[in-house]
Amino acid sequence: MILPLSGRIRPKGRLGFIVHSLLRMVSLLLAVTLITFTLISYSPFDPVTAYVGADATVSEAQKENIAEHWGFNDPGPVRYLKWMGNLLQGEMGTSVIFHKPVSEVLAERFSASMMLMGTAWVLSGVLGFTLGVVSGFYRQRWPDRLINAIALALASAPIFWLALLALMIFSVSLQWFPMGMAVPAGKLASEVTWGDRLYHLVLPALVLSVGGIANITLHTREKMISALNSDYMLFAWARGESRWRSVMRHGLRNIALPAITLQFASFSELFGGSILAEQVFSYPGLGSAATLAGLKGDIPLLLGVTLFSALFVFTGNLLANVIYGLVDPRISQGRRDVTH
Repeated sequence: MILPLSGRIRPKGRLGFIVHSLLRMVSLLLAVTLITFTLISYSPFDPVTAYVGADATVSEAQKENIAEHWGFNDPGPVRYLKWMGNLLQGEMGTSVIFHKPVSEVLAERFSASMMLMGTAWVLSGVLGFTLGVVSGFYRQRWPDRLINAIALALASAPIFWLALLALMIFSVSLQWFPMGMAVPAGKLASEVTWGDRLYHLVLPALVLSVGGIANITLHTREKMISALNSDYMLFAWARGESRWRSVMRHGLRNIALPAITLQFASFSELFGGSILAEQVFSYPGLGSAATLAGLKGDIPLLLGVTLFSALFVFTGNLLANVIYGLVDPRISQGRRDVTH
């Protein structure tokens, strides 16, 4: 059973935790951008050829002008320092593909990706935790065997394969959902309704949530079994509480802790899975923008997506640590003792 809160974190300890987290975030972002820039700079593709196309009839003089305009002729360290200088001033450069500032491209694509990833994230957390509780409660019985078998199968299935299978079944055969995209084809932006967006969102979100549902289900099942075998549950049953009531009153708070941590720590897997899902469903989000930037050699856009994804994942891990400490007072007490 969760111990009572015996003390609060001192302001000094809380401030130190925040400062330490921010310093870690800055160092992580610097390392990610440096590694990404180095890998792109030494990659075998020619950014000018990727920009104009392999079959384009462009003279060498025009290619030279393009390279000079985008700074492709500058040494790698010079281009990186220029990019960092612009970033410190709030500029992330101009996308070679979209011919607009990278910040605008990220803002446009993030709104679509956030709807997809946010819906999948909520579905994976709620469904995974519920199925895990039910599976652990009915352990070694048919609900447990059924849920466990399905979770194991889904956990081992690749996202892109599930997306293709979902398209074949629900879009081609049954025709319940559209083939892809975020909005109906041929409609003006002013004519698109929220119903249209949700209709196009359901199938990609369900596919993207599958991996998270399986992981949380299996993890919660094990924690539920451990909780049912604990001393405090035996004490609750000895007082006359029913099994289900004792689980709701005492068990859920304890098994929720690892589920919360796993849920927030899954941001990286969620972002990685969205890249594959967006490609299969032709969904115009950050994942498809990252793929297009990599194929076309759009270094500013690829760096922007990489920076944003690293910040996204770090924020998820930070929220997991903070919420874990709020839900479990023992973590807060441990941090308080460390500050002494």
